[in-house]
Amino acid sequence: MKDWARRLKREALVLWVAARHPGVPFIAKAVAGLVAAYAFSPIDLIPDFIPVLGLLDDLLIVPLGVWLALKLVPKGLRAILRSEAAALAEKPVRRAGLGIVILLWLGAMLLAWRALA
Repeated sequence: MKDWARRLKREALVLWVAARHPGVPFIAKAVAGLVAAYAFSPIDLIPDFIPVLGLLDDLLIVPLGVWLALKLVPKGLRAILRSEAAALAEKPVRRAGLGIVILLWLGAMLLAWRALA
């Protein structure tokens, strides 16, 4: 399980590099950027303290996003992106992921408020 988690973190770093690489198609950049921002975000969409659902994003959302984004990147480019990601000294910390999660929560609260009003 630890190896799987390490591999997932490495692949998320590859996506972070892919989102900035000029050879990656736009749709792949967009998906890679969103997944990487969420993976490196300091908070989760579903907080971990919520039983079962809290781990859902760690077990499903991030791995499926990584898989989809890597499928959208051309096969020959993946090796180059992996080598560039391996050369990075530390993982990025982006506030964009935090912003995305906060906006999603605010949108959900607005929808709930309107539904109850």
